[in-house]
Amino acid sequence: MSAPSASLYVGELDPTVTEAMLFEIFNMIGPVASIRVCRDAVTRRSLGYAYVNYLNAADGERALEQLNYSLIKGRACRIMWSQRDPALRKTGQGNIFIKNLDEQIDNKALHDTFAAFGNVLSCKVATDEHGRSKGYGFVHYETAEAAETAIKAVNGMLLNDKKVYVGHHISRKERQSKLEEMKAQFTNIYVKNVDPEVTQEEFVKFFEPFGKITSAVLQTDDEGKSRGFGFVNFETHEEAQKAVETLHDSDFHGKKLFVARAQKKAEREEELRKSYEQAKMEKLSKYQGVNLYIKNLEDDIDDERLRQEFEPFGTITSVKVMRDEKGTSKGFGFVCFSSPDEATKAVAEMNNKMIGSKPLYVSLAQRREVRRQQLESQIAQRNQIRMQQAAAAGIPGGYINSPMYYPPGPGAYPPPGGRGMMGYGQPGMMPPRPRYAPNGQVPGMPMPAPYGQAPPQPYGGMPGYPRAPRPPPAGRVPPPTDPNAPVVNGGAPPRPAGPQGAPAARPPAGAPPPAARGPAAPRTQPARGPAPPVGQAPPPVTAPAPEVPTITAAALANATPMEQKQMLGEVIYMRIAPSQPELAGKITGMLLEMDNAELLHLLENPEAMNAKVNEALAVLHEFSQQANGKENPESK
Repeated sequence: MSAPSASLYVGELDPTVTEAMLFEIFNMIGPVASIRVCRDAVTRRSLGYAYVNYLNAADGERALEQLNYSLIKGRACRIMWSQRDPALRKTGQGNIFIKNLDEQIDNKALHDTFAAFGNVLSCKVATDEHGRSKGYGFVHYETAEAAETAIKAVNGMLLNDKKVYVGHHISRKERQSKLEEMKAQFTNIYVKNVDPEVTQEEFVKFFEPFGKITSAVLQTDDEGKSRGFGFVNFETHEEAQKAVETLHDSDFHGKKLFVARAQKKAEREEELRKSYEQAKMEKLSKYQGVNLYIKNLEDDIDDERLRQEFEPFGTITSVKVMRDEKGTSKGFGFVCFSSPDEATKAVAEMNNKMIGSKPLYVSLAQRREVRRQQLESQIAQRNQIRMQQAAAAGIPGGYINSPMYYPPGPGAYPPPGGRGMMGYGQPGMMPPRPRYAPNGQVPGMPMPAPYGQAPPQPYGGMPGYPRAPRPPPAGRVPPPTDPNAPVVNGGAPPRPAGPQGAPAARPPAGAPPPAARGPAAPRTQPARGPAPPVGQAPPPVTAPAPEVPTITAAALANATPMEQKQMLGEVIYMRIAPSQPELAGKITGMLLEMDNAELLHLLENPEAMNAKVNEALAVLHEFSQQANGKENPESK
């Protein structure tokens, strides 16, 4: 059987559903070849559908029969055979449209109703964001004949005491073209701003000179009083068009009339929305390139002081320092210039300028949505780079998605190994992760922490870890494989097993000796301290509490730009790790996009640091949830 015949499309999925969850469900039917949840290329959010590939078509058929419309995380999934050829989907052959459905009818009920007329490929009831039915749906049959039979049998019938309409599905493009044609050939006109004293007879008589009227109504309230608007329908489009052109803005009983083509409510709302968006964009474009965002302000700087600082660069149209409800400065504000050139000059001159004891941060103001998109884009780019680097280094892809952190320094040990994979290893599932950090890891660079573990702290010495072998210096002889053999030419004796029964790292025959951790001890001295008395437990090995280092502007000035970011990254990570051990590395990477002067300010001001961390957490919230959703099942 060819692969496409055993491939299923699974739709209507909750955004938090992962490949592991689907594997547990679909593997009960038969052996699964692969599973893929489709995601957005930039944000990596789930698109709500997936593909499940079975090893044979019989298992796919059973899954379609038994699992279709079953609940996955509280939502009924929709399963159909994957259609590799888009022609069947795009032609719409065999696709029917049903409207006026009762809100109790769901996908399964609709499928059961229409399955009697032929083989149903797909069946869906349209729902809103809350999962409530919109009152219409679609059924896609394998053949056009089955669709015709269903239309003849069900159109005009009662489903749950509601008369339904069933007809051929018309694509959005065709519907739009018909709608445009109807707009161009309108006969019904809308009239408002009519004087309340005008009667129905006067209203009709006023429009009779322009052609034959098929219907005319002046809207009234419950008491029979005019509501000031009405509708007039002419026999031909030309008559209606003439009435609109002649009577719009004309005077009738002392009031200026509004006369236009009658519109449906949805069309009016769409036009209002577009006009609102256009006005919003015009307002934004008006201030594009001239409005500056200034932060890192001293608490005593007010609007007037901020204006004085920026006045030398051009004409200021507005200036404001943002304050809270108590009138206390929030530390940022806005300055709007009359031209982009003035604003650009102000950014170049004032960014990083010391005002009081703080360096200013000055940039062009951006909307919150734009900033969020930029942060998401930066995260996606970093993830892509990590995946490419991991692929080049041969690291499994699942290793990259785990929390990132900055090791404290070259003296730190790699994180202890997590547990292995679950009891299955099917294709398409995430592979097991390596127990130790990959070889060649550069100290201070981001490194994944297996299974969401907190980053390791630097230890003075920790037995039981195998050391990476290094080539011996010239003139040294490799030690023999026998641990009882004498040591030759100053070589260090092999280490005994660790306190927890871990075997000593024994090099193979002919291999170079392991690197020593410090100066070689005298041969007569044992590798470890004296053993405790018999019957007494060995004292626990305690690691010194890591001290959070500090960094100064002078120290930064003596370093290269790359070293500056490295130094800042390590210090910032140590500040964030106690409160956010799993996300500290990712947050540190985001903060390192900022200027060095502003990073120094964050290190000096804990409140500003906390505010930045919270802002980064808001952006990472969805990503961390998805990552933790994949990590937790494996780490249990």
